Amino acid sequence: MRNVMSIDVEDYFQVASLADSISVSEWDGIAPRVVKNTHRLLDLFDKYDIKATHFVLGWVAERFPELVKEIDSRGHEVASHGFSHQLIYNQSPEVFKNETIKSKSILENIIGKEVLGYRAASYSITNKSLWALDVLAEAGFKYDSSIFPVKHDRYGIANSPRDPYILTTPSGHNIIEFPLTTYKIINYSLPVSGGGYFRLYPYWLTRYFFKQINMNNKPFAFYLHPWEVDPDQPRVDANWLSKFRHYNNLDICFNRLENLLNDFDFMTMNEKIREIGLYKT
Repeated sequence: MRNVMSIDVEDYFQVASLADSISVSEWDGIAPRVVKNTHRLLDLFDKYDIKATHFVLGWVAERFPELVKEIDSRGHEVASHGFSHQLIYNQSPEVFKNETIKSKSILENIIGKEVLGYRAASYSITNKSLWALDVLAEAGFKYDSSIFPVKHDRYGIANSPRDPYILTTPSGHNIIEFPLTTYKIINYSLPVSGGGYFRLYPYWLTRYFFKQINMNNKPFAFYLHPWEVDPDQPRVDANWLSKFRHYNNLDICFNRLENLLNDFDFMTMNEKIREIGLYKT
């Protein structure tokens, strides 16, 4: 079973858990680390002949177009992570639409090809922001990977489907939804798909979840951020929960990821969607 590897290409100072400590207006004054960290991931993927979907933040693409070109030239999929990494349900539909179209255009102009996929900042398409799906469909995205079928304080629609499916938007458009992987325990969907969960759980448990999902003939949709393989990043003063979410086990994440690539096979999200036949001609 070939699973899905995805990377949300953003810098450490742009994450939602640190937003109360670092404002968007400060970003340009902070030394970037995203290029170096993404290169580290690209080199690791080359070592294991893995292709991944990179959901690139428009703010990053605008400042580092050569990074986007390199992601594409190494055979990976370039997708959109929006522009400013703001929670969608805190944005107006007009602002979200403008940023969505802007980020898609930036990426497509850099790589010279259509960008098919989108992932919201912090999976912030929730019941409060389902209107965003119409914006995505009207902007020409073929698939979305923003609805996390879990209960969480910042994101999630707990009762949404757990497998990839064709979603009908509030205005009647169709778009493919590719949710992040969860593990069902009775009536509870446990988030297991990567990021902070990958750093929190012991590796043997993540490996167990992968095997169980694959034994049911389902692909595992995994995600990570470049800053998660950067234990030397500057420490930001924040509340204890934000610091735990952001800094927990950064020092062992890269080695865990290499173990994962050694134990399982991966492909891009676009390739998996084609493989399971969700694209309709």
